[in-house]
This record gives sequence, C-alpha cells and structure tokens, in this order.
Amino acid sequence: MKQLRIRTLAGVFVIAGVLSWAGARLWNAVGTLPRVPLAAPIVLALIAVVLMATALSLRARLKAQRERHPGASGVDPLVAARAVVFGQASALVAALVTGMYGGTGVFLLESLDVPARRDQAIYAGFSVLAGVAVIAAAFFLERVCKLPEDDDHNGGTAPVS
Repeated sequence: MKQLRIRTLAGVFVIAGVLSWAGARLWNAVGTLPRVPLAAPIVLALIAVVLMATALSLRARLKAQRERHPGASGVDPLVAARAVVFGQASALVAALVTGMYGGTGVFLLESLDVPARRDQAIYAGFSVLAGVAVIAAAFFLERVCKLPEDDDHNGGTAPVS
C-alpha cells in the first residue's frame, strides 16, 4: 500500500480551488451562486474526529501489544489496513472538498459587505479548516499503522518496493 503524498493532496487542493473560484465567478455572472451548506464543516469535523479516534485506539492497542500487557487485544492486520484505506480516501476527498470551498471562499471575500455572502465565506473558511483537520488526522492514522522497516530480512541491501 502506498503512502499518502502531501504533493498529491496539494495538487488536488490547488486544482479544485482554481476551478471552484473560476466556476463561482462564472456562476455569479450568469445567476445566483449556490450556497455553502452549514453542514459542510460539521461533517468534515466529524470525519476528522472519527479518524483521530480510530488512530488513538489503534495506537493504544498496538502499544499494549508491543509491551506485552496481559490481556491486551491485538490488532488484526486487515483492520489496520482498512483503517489506513479509509484515512487515505478521506484525505483525498477532503483535499478536493477543501479546495472547492477554498476557491469559493476566496471568491466570496470580494463581497464581504453583503451579510449573506459574509456568512457563506465564514462557512467556507470553517470547511477549509475542518478539511485540513481531516487530512492531518489521516496522516496521523497512517503513521500509527505504519509497519517498521525490516532491514534484518534483506540485510539492508535490497530496495523496498
């Protein structure tokens, strides 16, 4: 399984942001701009909380297993792999959604004097912060579930694929 790359997530974020900004400008010229939902930052924050809770739970279980605590329940490798896949998928979607709300928020900054647009810009800003929290939690979950390098088996000479 490949690790998340910040470069990939940043690329998705920038492309989505630019397209969203351009789309918001075009949509505003043609008609009314769609609203940024109030639920967007709430849902993203809930996903970040679930990812963080999963990471902390797995970290505690792995630590107890490593230290051979009596009665420690081990971590099934398939459960850890599924958690990492969930984290990676969440990070990619969060990068896309964060870019979209970021681009829309930048467009909305031009008209903060209108109360409705100001509220929409605030919702977009909170969505961006919650999206960054999802990405950070996904990286933490991936770090928790990462296996240590096995240099003894290869003698340290074979490349890791």
